[in-house]
Amino acid sequence: MTTPIDDTPQPGKNRRRWFAGLAALSGLGLLGAGAHAQGWGRHRGGVDPEEMARRMDWRIGRLVKDVGGTPQQKDRLVAIATAALADLRPLREQRRAARQRGMALLAAPAIDRAALEQLRAAQMQAADASSRRMVQAMADAAEVLTPEQRVKAGERLKQRMERRWRG
Repeated sequence: MTTPIDDTPQPGKNRRRWFAGLAALSGLGLLGAGAHAQGWGRHRGGVDPEEMARRMDWRIGRLVKDVGGTPQQKDRLVAIATAALADLRPLREQRRAARQRGMALLAAPAIDRAALEQLRAAQMQAADASSRRMVQAMADAAEVLTPEQRVKAGERLKQRMERRWRG
């Protein structure tokens, strides 16, 4: 026996799609560019800013094309992502320094639990600041796209995530 397909809208479905759109903007635009900054486009031991900007522009351009966006939307999204990455760069450096400090504390002859706790608290504050900045950037980016474009972006991210989990 087969069951009939229920096409009636479910109460939380639009909200889930809206949040999926936000996640798509984050995952494909901002976080994708951040991932490139972490490991790709390195030049002389650091991040090559031109390469990072080129990759970010390409990824955001592809997203905007896929959702039927305009060049003006792309420019605004690139500006939002660029500003967010610039704001997040010092926090990234703080996390790197904290990891090194933590390793030094743990390798010391005597374990300083108070210093480790202070380091943990500082890392949590930095993570909170990063999270706040990312949410601000995602909300700014979401306002650039129309609701229909956000739904398309969410569907695109969903498909990409499904391929990644299968593969």
